[in-house]
Amino acid sequence: MNRRQILQEVEELMTSYCKGCFLHKLHKDEKGRRYAHRFCINKCTVGEKIKNYGEKLT
Repeated sequence: MNRRQILQEVEELMTSYCKGCFLHKLHKDEKGRRYAHRFCINKCTVGEKIKNYGEKLT
């Protein structure tokens, strides 16, 4: 995959799954923005996929 394809895949994932995510909103309201962001990166399956795509870019 080239850089453009990877970025397009990430954009599609974020649009499909992350926009309006109930878990992100819940964690943000209960525990704060930093916890919600960390949850998305480390524990959410979609966040893990995005993280893997990011590693391919470097």
